[in-house]
Amino acid sequence: MSAALSGKEAVGERFVLETMRHAQGLTWNAVDAIARVIKPGMRESEAQERGKQILAELGMDRIWHPLLIRFGANTLKAFKERSEGDPVLGDNDIFFIDMGVVWQGHEGDAGETFTTGSDPEMIACAAASKELFKRVEALWRQGVSGVELYRYASDQAEAMGWKLNLDIKGHRVSDFPHAIHRGGNLGDFDQTPNAGVWILEIQIAHPQRPFGAFYEDLLI
Repeated sequence: MSAALSGKEAVGERFVLETMRHAQGLTWNAVDAIARVIKPGMRESEAQERGKQILAELGMDRIWHPLLIRFGANTLKAFKERSEGDPVLGDNDIFFIDMGVVWQGHEGDAGETFTTGSDPEMIACAAASKELFKRVEALWRQGVSGVELYRYASDQAEAMGWKLNLDIKGHRVSDFPHAIHRGGNLGDFDQTPNAGVWILEIQIAHPQRPFGAFYEDLLI
């Protein structure tokens, strides 16, 4: 894939693909560190505050989008929706972490779903979000458009027994701030996405029960 240079894939003068990869790795380290401290009995707001402390301890440049940690039924909420109340994480529960963090001037963005206890459908839902991401990522490597990626994601989610939230369709990243380039959603991009500048987001819902799962990562 060629370097992203213009239009909806424009980047700044400081952009370095390998630094994007480095930011990706640091972001995943942070997701793992935060997940390790989230335990049953903790309130969602407490997890958010502890997560922010951990990010500061890890030496981030700054947060570029709010740290989201969603418990239980709030895992169905889209990024721009507020959580309902301040739920306490249960012994058999589900939660996800979604963070956008700047490292060395480059934007990391990652999200994953975790479970407590042994609820088999919650465990399956969390695993399905990651599996669906991997399937769509594999299709991206074949050189299809962003539009095709999300059409495929929807079909695959249905075949797997889940419902894809198509209000969440991926977005740009780059050297901070990517927002000046107005890249739009990955799911609306009618060309083959270049490596290192797009986040693929997957959010699914259980067909009957009030929870879902989220997974996102850099396409690189």
